[in-house]
Amino acid sequence: MQPLPFDLDVLRTFVAVVDNGSFTRAAQRINRAQPTVSLQIKRLEDSLGCRLFDREGREVQLTPHGEILLNYARQMLKLGNEARARVMEPDVSGTVRLGTPEDFATTHLSEILAQFARAHPQVALEVNCDFTVNLLDDFSKGHYDLMLFKREPQGPGGGIGVWREILDWAASPRLVLSEDAPVPLVLSPVPDVYRKRALTALDAARRPWRIAYTSPSLAGLQAAVQAGLGITVLPTEMVPAGLVSVAVQLNLPKLPDTEIVLYRAPGVLSRAAELLSDTIKTSLERRSAHASPRTPEPIAGNSPLPGADHR
Repeated sequence: MQPLPFDLDVLRTFVAVVDNGSFTRAAQRINRAQPTVSLQIKRLEDSLGCRLFDREGREVQLTPHGEILLNYARQMLKLGNEARARVMEPDVSGTVRLGTPEDFATTHLSEILAQFARAHPQVALEVNCDFTVNLLDDFSKGHYDLMLFKREPQGPGGGIGVWREILDWAASPRLVLSEDAPVPLVLSPVPDVYRKRALTALDAARRPWRIAYTSPSLAGLQAAVQAGLGITVLPTEMVPAGLVSVAVQLNLPKLPDTEIVLYRAPGVLSRAAELLSDTIKTSLERRSAHASPRTPEPIAGNSPLPGADHR
C-alpha cells in the first residue's frame, strides 16, 4: 500500500496560500520564507501528480484538483487539531465564562465552540449573549473570563481585533417603497450599534425615516423583514436567504464597518480559558483572511475599553 501523500504541515501551508491569495502573503501569515512555501506546494503537487494552483497573474487561483483538495485539507486540519488537543491536554477541565453579541455567536461561534467542546469535553462553557453595553458592565464586575464586543474600527487600543463586520441594508424583495416615503426601519432598541449606524447615516444623507418594528431578538427582526415590514441593517455575511441588499436600489447611504474585539479578564486566566482564547483567535483570524482583505490585524494589549459599540 502506497503511503498517503498528505503531511498536515504541508496542508496547512496549502490552505494558507488559498486563504491569503498569494504565496508571499501566506508566508508572512505562517511566518515562513516564501521559497519554503513554494517548495512545500511543489512537493505536494508532485506527490499528487497534478497542479493545485494556476499561477498566472498576481493572485493565485485553484485548479479543479485544488478545489477538491481544499475541502479535504480543511477537514484533516480540523481533525488534527482536535486530536492534538485531546492527546496532549486531555485533562484540562474547569468552567470558562464567555460573553458575546447574539448575532455574532449565532453566525461565527457555534462551530468554533462545538470544536472546542469536542477537543476538551471536561471543560464547561458558560456563554451569555447580550448587548455590548451590558457585556461591558458585567465584564468590569468580573463575570466573564473572555468577552467579544463591537467597537469602532481603530488602531492599537486594547484587545485583539478578530473580525471586521461590513454592514449592508437588507429587505424582502416584496417590500414596496415609494421614493418620497420615509424609510421604514426594522431595528433593535437602544443602545444597539446597528440602530445607531442606520439612523446616523440616514440623518447625514437627509433621508426621512420611521421605526416600523423594534425587537431585541435577531430572529424577530429577520422575521419582520421577511414579512416586508421594513429594512434592517445586517453584516453582509449574515443576510439570510429570502432577503436582498437594497442599498443601491433605494440609494441608501453607505454604512461604516464595525470591529469585533476579544478581551481577556485581567490577571492569570485558567488553562481552559487560555485554550478557548487561542481557539477563537486562530479560527476567526483564519476565517477573516479567507473572507475579506479588510479584516483587522491582531491588536496587542489589554488596556481600557475604548470606542465600544453597544450591540
